[in-house]
Amino acid sequence: MIITPSEHDYTNIYKLMIGCIVPRPIAFVSTISPDGIRNLAPFSFFNGVCSNPPIVLFSTVIRKDGKHKDTLNNVEATKEFVVNIVSEDFADQMNITSAEYPPNIDEFIESGLTPIPSDLVKPPRVKESHINMECKLVQIIHFGTGPGGGSTVFGEVLRFHISDELFDNFKIDPDKLHPIGRMGGPTYTRTTDRFDLIRPKAGEIKNN
Repeated sequence: MIITPSEHDYTNIYKLMIGCIVPRPIAFVSTISPDGIRNLAPFSFFNGVCSNPPIVLFSTVIRKDGKHKDTLNNVEATKEFVVNIVSEDFADQMNITSAEYPPNIDEFIESGLTPIPSDLVKPPRVKESHINMECKLVQIIHFGTGPGGGSTVFGEVLRFHISDELFDNFKIDPDKLHPIGRMGGPTYTRTTDRFDLIRPKAGEIKNN
């Protein structure tokens, strides 16, 4: 099968991308509007960039009505956000926040999740999350102007909050974190089936 994106509707290309780029980690992003309204939404186009300084990114897409998501609007206005890592035990509540609520709705209230104060930024952290990253905005890059276009948000992590039981000399125990990932459509995945591969050194690789 050969597919040229320009020959197809963007909605089909989106379905193709989320089926190919798997599994995807989830950035559960909390923000606050200039009027003080809390916002909480999941984004599965999410990853790290580098560690010095520690930079993370997540991407939002322009909705079918041509409007940007509240998360992006809030980050542009306040220059702050928190990335909360999603564990399986509150996946259902995370999913509630994925609905397209009006800007005046507080997704913490809708989902029943608990906001707790951050140390260095105004947006609250999610108490139920075992890892929170307080971030300040570094840069936003926009791609496209209509539905299906998107924006990539880069943020510097100012502070990590990590549950003590997960932390061992800067390593995170995945068996205690129970993170989930996003597949295509409504499907998610657990991270319980894992295997190790030691990175080889150049010159030590032998072809069989």
